[in-house]
Amino acid sequence: MDRIIEKKKGFVFKKHGPYVAGGCLLLVLLGWVIFGNHASTLRVSQEELTISDVSRAEFKDYVRTNGQVLPIQIVQISPEEGGIVMEKVVEEGTMVHKGDVIVRLSNSNLDLQILNAEAELAEKQNLLRNTQVAMQQDRLNNQTEQAQLEMDTQRKRRTFEQNKRLYQEKLISKEDYVQSQEDYLLSTKKRSLVSKRLKQDSLYRTTQMDQMEDNLQNMRRNVVLVRQRKDKLEVRSAIDGELGLLDVELGQSIQPGQKIGQLNDLSDYKVQAQIDEHYIDRVRQGLIATFTRGDKQYQLQVRKVYPEVREGKFRCDFVFKGERPENIRTGQTYYIDLELGQPEQAIIIPRGTFFQTTGGQWIFVLDKSGSKAYRRNIRIGRQNPQCYEVLEGLEPGERVVTSGYEAFKDNEVLVMK
Repeated sequence: MDRIIEKKKGFVFKKHGPYVAGGCLLLVLLGWVIFGNHASTLRVSQEELTISDVSRAEFKDYVRTNGQVLPIQIVQISPEEGGIVMEKVVEEGTMVHKGDVIVRLSNSNLDLQILNAEAELAEKQNLLRNTQVAMQQDRLNNQTEQAQLEMDTQRKRRTFEQNKRLYQEKLISKEDYVQSQEDYLLSTKKRSLVSKRLKQDSLYRTTQMDQMEDNLQNMRRNVVLVRQRKDKLEVRSAIDGELGLLDVELGQSIQPGQKIGQLNDLSDYKVQAQIDEHYIDRVRQGLIATFTRGDKQYQLQVRKVYPEVREGKFRCDFVFKGERPENIRTGQTYYIDLELGQPEQAIIIPRGTFFQTTGGQWIFVLDKSGSKAYRRNIRIGRQNPQCYEVLEGLEPGERVVTSGYEAFKDNEVLVMK
């Protein structure tokens, strides 16, 4: 006879346990999602980090750069006349005075031009002299003709006056009287016309002579200039200074205007620096810079800012303001601090390699216990070789990680160990 087995009432572990455990796990996961901290963390060694303090202090607005000493002026050597190098009178590094010969050139074509110009001048001079002789002869002939006409007019006037009296006394015929009158009037008109012609010829010949004389003067000046070109085959120094470069060899053909060297004006010096293009809008003429040489500090002043940017940098020329260093030499390098503005109170942090990763947009900030560092957005303003100016995101007294962030990747919390 079968026995009826009664069903057990209440909780049965084997049957309900898995469901209860799953529900609890689901509640735990839900609570972690809602209330938990999901920031990715990374355990780091505090000894490998550079931790700096955030402070309020005086921010000095300056930029540090390297400057090279150069002569105050560099004069290019470029001959006005081309030719073959016959002699190098001085060598590089020699001190020269204004007017000293540096290089001698030879130019056979220029010699031929001088001979042609002189021959043309001699020909023009002979032509002018011949013309002057011919004009003088014409002038004498004209004066003779004019004298003869005046004499002829006087004679015919006397004949006319005599015939007039004789005709009035009825001693000669009317025809003789009228003919003498006509001869006199014709001679008078002829003398007047010849006088006008002689006057016009004189004016024309005078103008012609003036033009020929001007042409002759121009030719004389041309000969002088051509001879001066001969003198320019001797390349001379334009200033007192040092021959810094002379790039020629004996027998070399030099073209007019070709750069063959340079002269360094050592009466004073300037310092030329390459500055990051980030500062090009802030660097202007008149700004003051300083550098230290030995135990003394010297001042410089911006004289010229070059607008051209190459490879992320622009050039800037400085001149000395006040005392110069002893034994200053071309090519020396000075480490210059260029002041861009007046010092001001600001929140600052020391410079660090973190900036290369974050671009100054965020930084890791330690909590009060110093056991964790959290990522925080900040805004960096100006910077100098020692520190950054913080405009937003940090307060004085906080501590930040300023060493490199390359190993932190996208972690938002650093746990110190």
